[in-house]
Amino acid sequence: MNNITGFPRSYKVYIPLVIFFVCLLLLMPRSGNFKYDYRKGSPWMYETLIAQFDFPILKTASQLQEERATAGSGVIPYYKYSDDVVADRLRAVDAANLGEYSSIKPGIRKIMSAIYAKGVISELDESSANTQVIYIQRDKRAMKYPVSEAYKVSEARARLLSELKRTAPLHDVDSICRYGGIYDLIVPNLEFDKQTTELVHDEAVNYISPTSGVVNAGQLIVSNGEMITAEIEQLLDSYKAEYDSSFGYNGPKLFLWAGNALLSFLLVSLLFFTIYYSNPLVFNDFNRYCYVVMIVFIAALVTFLVERTGHHRIYLIPFSLIALYLVAFFKWKVVYPVYIVSLLPLLIFVHNGIEFFVMYLVAGVVTIFSFRFFNKGWLQFVTAFFVYLSLLVTFFTFRFMEGMDSFNDYQPVFYMGLGSLFSVAGYPLIYLFERVFALVSNSRLIELSDTNNKVLRELAHKAPGTFQHSLQVMNMADAAARAIYANVPLVRCGALYHDIGKTMNPQCFIENETAGAHYHEGLTPLESARDIIKHVPDGYAIAEKAGLPDIIKDFIVTHHGTTCTAYFYNKFIESGGDSSQADEFYYKGKKPSTKEQIILMLCDTLEAASRSLKDFSQESISELVERIFRSKMQDGQFEDSDISLKEMNILKNVLKEYLQQVHHARIAYPKRLTKTR
Repeated sequence: MNNITGFPRSYKVYIPLVIFFVCLLLLMPRSGNFKYDYRKGSPWMYETLIAQFDFPILKTASQLQEERATAGSGVIPYYKYSDDVVADRLRAVDAANLGEYSSIKPGIRKIMSAIYAKGVISELDESSANTQVIYIQRDKRAMKYPVSEAYKVSEARARLLSELKRTAPLHDVDSICRYGGIYDLIVPNLEFDKQTTELVHDEAVNYISPTSGVVNAGQLIVSNGEMITAEIEQLLDSYKAEYDSSFGYNGPKLFLWAGNALLSFLLVSLLFFTIYYSNPLVFNDFNRYCYVVMIVFIAALVTFLVERTGHHRIYLIPFSLIALYLVAFFKWKVVYPVYIVSLLPLLIFVHNGIEFFVMYLVAGVVTIFSFRFFNKGWLQFVTAFFVYLSLLVTFFTFRFMEGMDSFNDYQPVFYMGLGSLFSVAGYPLIYLFERVFALVSNSRLIELSDTNNKVLRELAHKAPGTFQHSLQVMNMADAAARAIYANVPLVRCGALYHDIGKTMNPQCFIENETAGAHYHEGLTPLESARDIIKHVPDGYAIAEKAGLPDIIKDFIVTHHGTTCTAYFYNKFIESGGDSSQADEFYYKGKKPSTKEQIILMLCDTLEAASRSLKDFSQESISELVERIFRSKMQDGQFEDSDISLKEMNILKNVLKEYLQQVHHARIAYPKRLTKTR
């Protein structure tokens, strides 16, 4: 068993890190960070802060929302004054036939002119019903008037009658007006302008002033130890915004670049050591290693870009998707620490970074756990729901800590919902990454494990005994992998394909021999060993032709490792063979380097060896397992693997129990007695 203690020596390992470092350095802010971190409800832990410059007090999101709601509820209607209507109605008065009462026409004309000067609105117009004032546009100028000063048509007629009775008390003016059609001459001269009303309303809603005052230089913002209230937080947010936009870093640019370079180097180093201490074998697979670096870079890139457009949009980013991209190709002991490293830019560069870091750390853990159970089809939306729920719980936990008055802005709640759905929409990109980096996801492994595919169907047809052996090995390896938290889909897939080379010469192997046919009769031990060993390169060639992933090919070349075909070697020596030819009896494969490959080697050997047992007692099976483990270890087959002694002991116990269950004693079925009369 191998423990890697030295750093990777290949220069290729450091190339992605250097590229990552340069990209991070270019993404870093070009201005200094606001050096204070604060939160409402917490004490100000820094020195007393005095404003170094004038800055406007920015309204909070809740204040802006409230002002927009107020502006939106108060719609002031716009009316256009029609001079044409007035002139036409007055001409109609002059032309009216009042007979002997024509003398009152000047009085009628004067009263109607006064009424039209105020304005007449239609009886059916409801635009002015819920407002106290209206705008009247006349001569290209709009003036605000109390709505009570304008007349409805009925009010205008009543006003006309009232004034005529006062000025001509000796006449029945009501009858005269009815007879002469004077009442009908009063029509609206104020026309409602819907388009202008909506335009002005939209401007009132959208162009709310973003500021509510000014803090002058030298004014106290917050004192050391003072509790940060909502008002102080608003001042600090405004001070920070002005600092970032207008001032920022005012020292030597060289120091700024040096600080950014050092911080980038620290982040890159953290990623390197995270991989090194979680699973250094990742460095040996350059494609997978580049994939990890790329995923962490994407997280950093999104963080920097979104923060520059407004930190509220961070809620839209499905950082939990980063966890899924890692889970698809790596084990948990790699996924968790790498995911934490990918979230560090949130903690460092985003305002209220602690909140975002905790939120997406919790969401990532929930994603990794729930995706194990809800990862197919529509069930992915169940995972998205759990992610959203975890984000909400964490979000409102921080709101509770700040006080109930911080519940005014619910936009982040909506953004988090969209971000959770994006985690479902973005998951299919895994298949693109799989192609680009030549990786194999768990979904792909499950597809390869379908026994209806061409390679496995051919194995079942040409070498049925080997196919049944592979199924038994798969089931045994499944139980073993689960016991030590290895990659179950991977080991199952490897078990199905490890012996596909036997389809080239199936009769060479005892499990495929037909009755009365013995392939090795008449062959020398050396010839038999060569034919047996040949199934490994044959299997690799078949896998190459079928386009199987490298990770599956590795099972083919490692399931026998560099072991010896002991049965034929012993026969060779007993028949007087030259020991200098011993190398001909050894497999030319590779020693297993992963837990999954170790599991397959052990299960393959144990499944075949258990067939030769005559006694399936607990002692006999235990002795067989111990002997196989000891033999492989003495042959040095575990030297390059990442498996621990503790895991080896667990495997022993699991495989002993599995073999006992498979080969347990059964009740002999008696022959049916013939009934006699």
